[in-house]
Amino acid sequence: MHPVVIRLQELGKRYRIGPRQERYKTLRDTLAQIATRPLGSIQDRIQSTHDFIWALRHVSFEVKRGEVLGIIGSNGAGKSTLLKLLSRITKPTEGSAEVHGRVASMLEVGVGFHPELTGRENIYLNGAILGMKKSHIDSNFQQIVSFAEVERFIDTPTKHYSSGMYMRLAFAVAAHLEPDILLVDEVLAVGDVAFQKKCLGKLDDITKRGRAVLFVSHNMVAIQSLCSRVIWLNQGRVVEEGKPGQVISNYLKTNSSTKTEQVWNDIGQAPGNDTVRIHRIRLRPENGTPLDAITVDTAVLMEFEYWNLKSGAQLHLSLHVFNEHGVLAFNTGPANERVWHGRPFPTGLFRSVCRVPAQLLNNGTHRVHLLVVQNQGFISFQINDALIFDVRDTQREGWLGEWPGAVRPNLDWTTEFLESIPPVHVTFF
Repeated sequence: MHPVVIRLQELGKRYRIGPRQERYKTLRDTLAQIATRPLGSIQDRIQSTHDFIWALRHVSFEVKRGEVLGIIGSNGAGKSTLLKLLSRITKPTEGSAEVHGRVASMLEVGVGFHPELTGRENIYLNGAILGMKKSHIDSNFQQIVSFAEVERFIDTPTKHYSSGMYMRLAFAVAAHLEPDILLVDEVLAVGDVAFQKKCLGKLDDITKRGRAVLFVSHNMVAIQSLCSRVIWLNQGRVVEEGKPGQVISNYLKTNSSTKTEQVWNDIGQAPGNDTVRIHRIRLRPENGTPLDAITVDTAVLMEFEYWNLKSGAQLHLSLHVFNEHGVLAFNTGPANERVWHGRPFPTGLFRSVCRVPAQLLNNGTHRVHLLVVQNQGFISFQINDALIFDVRDTQREGWLGEWPGAVRPNLDWTTEFLESIPPVHVTFF
């Protein structure tokens, strides 16, 4: 196989924006419209139909066999457009894209599945699309079903599957039918934690067998642990390319505007799903006002108000706190919550508060991902960057420079004198 499986040279994709053009108009209709419409509005119409936006521009890079390339960037940066070009879903406007080998794409949950077909039929359909022989699909069929954990529903039409079942089966098909290139676009954000870990382990196994993976995600921990190289896209252009740690750090610093409170008063418009909706997210110093600066010596409170919409649901929140380098500083949940932990919730508005003690976090920008966990195992809903806040340093004695590490706790130390020793004479040669 060719050592370079993907080579992009000055790749670009342009889209037309503005009002949709009318079709199937006769010349007589057009002339009549021109005669009856003011000149200014005609010019506005002509101008609006010729507005364009570049989703990608001048993108060039290579991907080799066995490499995992991470693609990061904010929403609208061009990440999904890039994968659609590589999947041949859409054609580039300029430049070229060489792809050597079979490509399997997971661009969004359920893409490539026919809702009227059963899980079994969709496995064979997707395998055929990838160019696999029936005998090869037969030999991998049981592994796919077991990995996806859908044995009971394999002969049920996929239109009855939940989003988690869709995702598990789609990933299992793409991973076990051994494509040369696997494109993954943020589809591991749904489902339980155990299956996410299993998917990441499978991706690592795929690359060890010489397959290439392009991994798009907002999960910087997954990007850093899985990828050997990272490309940062912004407004359709490559900003930086290199080792994961450095690129992720620069990306997070650039996108570090603070976010210490969000409120949604309309339950119908609030983020969430049919189980839970978020009302308020807030961070504040424990002793002070929300406008006060947060330092390494400040204890802070993270407050989360949410509506439980299903009586009897067992909910708890999980917080993932990342530093400005994308490193997970800590993960916490209400294990010590005495009243509601493990108990069914009635419908209504709840508030959960997490206290982060002083002298725990290091200085720098921190981001909090909020996960709503149902029945102590299934991630029902999550918000990345629910909170973004800066922790400032304080004056330190006896230490200069940066304090390394994701946390800097002020731990208790003791030193005691045990016994004296006679003078020691050291001879230098």
